[in-house]
Amino acid sequence: MTYPQNGAGLPVVVDPEWTADHLGDVVVVDVRWYLDGRSGRDAYLGGHVPGAVFADVDTDLSAPATAGSGRHPLPAPEAFAESLARLGIGDDTPVVAYDDAGGSVAARLVWMLRTLGSSAALMDGGIPAWRGGLETGPATPRRRQRTPVPWPADRIADTGTVLVATGDDTRLLLDARTHGRYTGDQPAPVDLRPGHIPGARSAAWPDNLTEDGRFAAPERLRERFAALGAEEARTITAYCGSGVTACHDLLALEHAGFFGARLYPGSWSAWAADSGLPAETGDRGRR
Repeated sequence: MTYPQNGAGLPVVVDPEWTADHLGDVVVVDVRWYLDGRSGRDAYLGGHVPGAVFADVDTDLSAPATAGSGRHPLPAPEAFAESLARLGIGDDTPVVAYDDAGGSVAARLVWMLRTLGSSAALMDGGIPAWRGGLETGPATPRRRQRTPVPWPADRIADTGTVLVATGDDTRLLLDARTHGRYTGDQPAPVDLRPGHIPGARSAAWPDNLTEDGRFAAPERLRERFAALGAEEARTITAYCGSGVTACHDLLALEHAGFFGARLYPGSWSAWAADSGLPAETGDRGRR
């Protein structure tokens, strides 16, 4: 794949070699975060891509959780712009983000930026694929001007919108959690109820990757999502546990040529918290 020389107009993924050659053209962001409570910041401080800054999923990429919002609601535009400015990401700054989990966490930042029209990409393979040296300790980014931009309404779905979609076979819902969490057979401790939103298809984010942890080729991803009904769908909405790994599916959809898919930020953490909303377990296969 041919990448732009100066970092503008980045594709969904770039390889580590391109990143290494363009460290002066982009802001590299480490977005490590762990569901088991380990500190992503400590992992960053222990060794990161040279010059990379650290973005915290809980504070930089999310608003404080409230009743009905799920665990990682999208931040207000002003708060997100302030976080970006502090990290040295200005209005026209291209970004390459990575984690150590197949892009499942860094995808949140990349999707947020691309949704706002900014140039951003995942570093394919994450830090395990990085072959250069690492830096320790914190970076000291130069603050840049970042203008708040509202979240596009057509790229976000709320609980009411998703509820309507459960009764409409032309509105595809994709669950990015692992298949066991989707079926309810292996719920995580953070899941308030087992199962999934009725009618949703299982689209576990790890299946977007090859065995070596890299993004699958666009044609392979297109086959995957076409089999789930993406080609016939009027709308596509992705969710996960809290709106983080669902962004991996959204980037994979874009990589495959399906544009305009939406995020349900509240995801299962918001849906399952409302006992009045229905849930399904098991996997009935294609609707």
